[in-house]
Amino acid sequence: MQRLVRFVFAGGIGFVTDAAALWLLLAITPLGPFSARVLSIGFALCVTWQLNRHLTFSPSRRGVVQESARYGGVGIATSIVNYLVYCVTLLALPAAPPLAALAIASLAAMALSFLGYSRLVFDR
Repeated sequence: MQRLVRFVFAGGIGFVTDAAALWLLLAITPLGPFSARVLSIGFALCVTWQLNRHLTFSPSRRGVVQESARYGGVGIATSIVNYLVYCVTLLALPAAPPLAALAIASLAAMALSFLGYSRLVFDR
């Protein structure tokens, strides 16, 4: 249970990172909500790897290169789910703010992320 609480905390920081990056990219670049989200997801993925590595799960015994490759693989898979839910939300509800779509998508991908990271990356 403690691990799940730490995961939600790390995910919350990742969410804020993702939202801040998306907001900043939308505010200061010509990128639209779809391309800006690809970049914000990548940034948040890097942040959450470090948080999950040191706070939630502890570094794996595999070494940093193999661990980062596994984390990236799971992260990309769950980010695809996250991005698809984000896109569907914006396309189905054109008046929805991108940050609201981000919140919906992040919640949808959270359980999948926890299962992947705990079983494929930081398993003991």
